Amino acid sequence: MNNQLIKMIKINNLQYNPNRDPQVYRRCVNEPFRIQAILGGSGTARCTLRDANNQVLVEKAIALPGTFTHELSFTRPGIRLVMLSVEGNGKKISQDLRLDVLEHAWVG
Repeated sequence: MNNQLIKMIKINNLQYNPNRDPQVYRRCVNEPFRIQAILGGSGTARCTLRDANNQVLVEKAIALPGTFTHELSFTRPGIRLVMLSVEGNGKKISQDLRLDVLEHAWVG
């Protein structure tokens, strides 16, 4: 039996792949990033999203199987790193996520 804790991570409704061009995940200033983690297993899991300074942005308890969802936006352009951590079923898994924020939408 496969007891995988994180089945998939999505950003802006697209499956997250750290090797994919970050352009597909980009958002403009004040546009929300939608982060989702599809979780497997049984019981409950604690999902935590932290910024680059290790400050907790959000922490939620999710009944398994289930989905963690959180939206966040930024007021200034730049590259942000956030870390998603999931603890449950005696496992702890973390994934760094790169969020690129544009000053304004591309024209053309």
